[in-house]
Amino acid sequence: MTTATPRRAGNQTQRPRIGWFGAWLARPLASFHLVVAIAVLLTVLGLVMVLSASSVESYADGGSAYRLFIQQAVLAVFGAVLFYIALRVPMRVMRRLSFPVFALSVVLLVLVLIPGIGSEVQGSRRWFDLGVVSVQPSEVVKVTLVVWGSHLLASRQTEKAGYKDILMPLVPAGLLVCFLVVLEPNLSTTIALGIVLTSLLWFGGLPLRMFVTIAVSGGVAAAILALSAGYRSDRMRAFFSPGDDPQGIGYQARQAMYSLADGGIWGRGLGQSRAKWSYLPNAHNDFIFAIIGEELGFLGCALVLGLFALFVYAGLRIATRSVDPFIRLLTASATTWITCQALINVGYVVGLLPVTGLQLPLVSAGGSSLAITLLMFGIIANAARHEPEAVAALHAGQDGRFSRLLRLPKPELYSPARAQASRARTKAKAKVKSAPQRRALPSGRSRGGSESSARRSIDSDSARRSSRSTESWRSTRAWEPNYPMKHARERGNSR
Repeated sequence: MTTATPRRAGNQTQRPRIGWFGAWLARPLASFHLVVAIAVLLTVLGLVMVLSASSVESYADGGSAYRLFIQQAVLAVFGAVLFYIALRVPMRVMRRLSFPVFALSVVLLVLVLIPGIGSEVQGSRRWFDLGVVSVQPSEVVKVTLVVWGSHLLASRQTEKAGYKDILMPLVPAGLLVCFLVVLEPNLSTTIALGIVLTSLLWFGGLPLRMFVTIAVSGGVAAAILALSAGYRSDRMRAFFSPGDDPQGIGYQARQAMYSLADGGIWGRGLGQSRAKWSYLPNAHNDFIFAIIGEELGFLGCALVLGLFALFVYAGLRIATRSVDPFIRLLTASATTWITCQALINVGYVVGLLPVTGLQLPLVSAGGSSLAITLLMFGIIANAARHEPEAVAALHAGQDGRFSRLLRLPKPELYSPARAQASRARTKAKAKVKSAPQRRALPSGRSRGGSESSARRSIDSDSARRSSRSTESWRSTRAWEPNYPMKHARERGNSR
């Protein structure tokens, strides 16, 4: 039995070819282009399927088959604008504004519960009716919680904080948001927020034993919420006993299975669905994956799942290749949230999970969800441009046609030294503001010595090692936390 040996040409060993896709992935901006391509493909596929699935219902309600499609297209354009804005915002600005924007989203969650301000639809008060469109603040808070939580945990990692500092104040803030969403009521979005909080704690370094305790507590709370309301308990009963009431609580899930079975391998053809003729409720929204299976068949479903699998690869690739802990936490947590939401939607359509109402990201109808998910994709694409190889290539003039067309600014190179200096300055300013005011002496000398000695005392090692209890919360605002770099390639020297 012989073993294959690499061929030698002269004194050099010929390496095996990696193929065109591997060569393309080796490019500096491959992650960025991959995220943009996935967002475009899923959005276009979603618009096509929403038009097909909603045409019958739109025509029956308003006489136009394009009513729901036009609304979805308008929100897709608005989401594209948010995507572009997210590409242009510097990471330091994003971190500086993370807490104010998160606090604003929490205020919106409170306002939407007030009668006369929030709109009530089918017993739930979740929307702000702006006339042309409706805005759902619970969708906005997903993004703000991801960004602020990543900023907070990245700052605490550099301070070598304990477990209590990891949990506070992230967990109380996350539980407050979940409580406000439950009051709407909106269990599906509560589950999504729970996924966001759990992923932040997981990638933030929470110990496994504490993580298991929190996960079990969250599971028990979800089970209690699922059985507390009538429609939620009906969904659970329909999942565990689908044959008890096939024309009642089990009708929707049963019709979804029929739609998938009717599609087969190749599908009935685009626009040829039978279930959308009032046989499958919410065909254009929660159960659009069933329409994809019926019209495009198994191959269409495999295409959707393949795009989300490629998104998982791209998101985790960005997280592992980045040297900034904020970007690592942000991309990993956002990828987990979007992927888990997609898997839950597909899971209850195919009958593996109880119906929760979570939408298929970028595909299901729903203006707020589409626009906010595109905003999150834009943030992830922005993070991809901050990979060390991407930063080096962009500063070397290798922008590419797409970046030059969008006139995107060059990302800033991550520097641990600059990050440490920035954090030291922020801590010094916080200590000065928190110190008691002292009357200056006429000679300009303070009670403890000269002005220069006072500045030296602020920047001394003893001041930097002072108790965290005397530090202001403003110390977590530094946009570049200290993080050790592993090798020279991550400093952006190579292209």
